[in-house]
Amino acid sequence: MPELLCPVCGRELAQTEKTYLCPGGHSFDRAKSGYVNLLIARQSAAQHGDDKEMVRARRDFLERGHYAPLREALQVLAVSCAPPARADVLDAGCGECYYTAAVEQALLESGRETSVVGVDISKDALRFGDKRGRALRLAVASAYRLPVADASCDLVLNVFAPFAGEEYRRVLRRGGAVLHVSPGERHLWELKEAVYERPYLNDAAAPAQEGLEPAGEQRLAYPVALNSSREIMDLFCMTPYVHKTGSGDMARLQALHSLEVTAEFILRVYRKA
Repeated sequence: MPELLCPVCGRELAQTEKTYLCPGGHSFDRAKSGYVNLLIARQSAAQHGDDKEMVRARRDFLERGHYAPLREALQVLAVSCAPPARADVLDAGCGECYYTAAVEQALLESGRETSVVGVDISKDALRFGDKRGRALRLAVASAYRLPVADASCDLVLNVFAPFAGEEYRRVLRRGGAVLHVSPGERHLWELKEAVYERPYLNDAAAPAQEGLEPAGEQRLAYPVALNSSREIMDLFCMTPYVHKTGSGDMARLQALHSLEVTAEFILRVYRKA
């Protein structure tokens, strides 16, 4: 089981009802919603996660089922890559745990004992994540400094999040796998056409593998029908484009009441030899 580690001294944290405590006396309070903040002060000052509006937009969009095919594909992939009896899982960049909880459910239904830890730097996202699964252990932490021990995980989920390959290799057991999901070249192409005069294809190159071995790749593409201005804006506000778009381009998008967009994803598997 991947136990959480103290970000100050690196020793194992023991969980109580309201706190996490290490043998060195460092204590970390659990939030009312259940997660624990393991970002130490110098990390917190340098990093921030998705804000409340981005989290709300993503949650509402995902709850409408638009990315359910991706969630189901990730469930199948996790079951096929996990060890047969038990799976210890880390979701690096779990957000609201939409995919985290689904993978946990699929592994449990396959008959495996399963333990899941989710980390994200957004407190706002984890407040929703705590509601998805009582067994999930969630922490505010950086993917580049994961608060779990070496060789403690069988699977690392990396869905639309920075790829910290060196850290993933550290926490994986031998033979363990990273399940990496990224946008395809034409993901949300029609949304970009509606906003920008010169839309551009996504960079879909594989990330630097940092000692991990490629073990499979599949693509998933399908149309998504957005039938209201609210749905269109929720999709837009959960993307990085919202921070790069001027008021004029934004107004063009807000005037739309329906839009069909292409959802295109690349699912890659990397193994630790």
